[in-house]
Amino acid sequence: MITRRALALGFLALLATPAWSATAHGRFDLSRPEITSFIDEAVTDSPLKRAAVVKVLKAAHPQPSILDLMTRQPEQVQPWWKYRAGFLTKKRIDAGVHLWLAHRAALERIAARRGVPPQYIVAILGCETFYGRMMGSNRVLDALATLAFDYPPRSDFFRDELRQFLLLAQEQKLDPRRVRGSYTGAMGAPQFMPSSYRKYGVDADHHGRINLWTNWDDIFDSVANFLQQSGWVPGQPVLAEAQVAPDSTARPIEHFEFTQTLDSLAAQGVHTGSTLPGTTPAMLVAADQENGPAFRVGFQNFYVITRYNRSARYAMAVNDLAQAIAAATPGADATQ
Repeated sequence: MITRRALALGFLALLATPAWSATAHGRFDLSRPEITSFIDEAVTDSPLKRAAVVKVLKAAHPQPSILDLMTRQPEQVQPWWKYRAGFLTKKRIDAGVHLWLAHRAALERIAARRGVPPQYIVAILGCETFYGRMMGSNRVLDALATLAFDYPPRSDFFRDELRQFLLLAQEQKLDPRRVRGSYTGAMGAPQFMPSSYRKYGVDADHHGRINLWTNWDDIFDSVANFLQQSGWVPGQPVLAEAQVAPDSTARPIEHFEFTQTLDSLAAQGVHTGSTLPGTTPAMLVAADQENGPAFRVGFQNFYVITRYNRSARYAMAVNDLAQAIAAATPGADATQ
């Protein structure tokens, strides 16, 4: 039986079919209208020069495997408890503790200035790239060009990221043909997209460049800056465990927006034991366990983590990994 979901996914894949007939010898045909339009827009009111943009694009290779990753039917979503187990491993926790201890002075200095506890900075790096050990092997130029020109569902987004990448390469003196990252173009230990790299990247040691691959001061400060600029509230929790009455009318979030407060959730049979004011914005989050349904309530800092990756499960994993790392780090404040 062909389901409505299968039809939708098939249509999405059809939309994303690349214009292979418009490429030659594994290169993009720069005469394609969408590419000439991109070049015109990239050099308008911009420090980018047409000859330089054309030269870089001539070096880009279409990557059909990336389109496969973007369009194939997703695997069945794992339940939260199983997803969590993949991140909360002893190896990942121990590596996070080691990273914190190795860079304690820098992390605590950045935390004091940004208001973001060290464990959350470290945990994001643990979830994103296993602390810089898995940063992606795709050429960012190829990934972004493929998605910009051969993936219609999100072409506008990726064309802007390609333009941001060209600007970033020029500003940071990077060879755009050599930069490696994820299949979506995310880079470095924090897996910043080019626009985030340019907006939130920090030259923490004032060396004149922002290095998010090997310079831990830059990496830590950039992650903390992202969270701070996204609205992190110092001293406030990310999540609270929730007890939901059997007859509760409250429903877990479908979109990341605050439509409830602790008081309004309590009126619907959702209780947390939180000492925050009843007027505190809050959202109910599904956190199913192996033995049945379970729930949490997310606050502003939970929302902030979802700005990094728009997934409730991701934000919960970051929180739980952060707490586990803090609990295992000598002298750390695990209550933050």
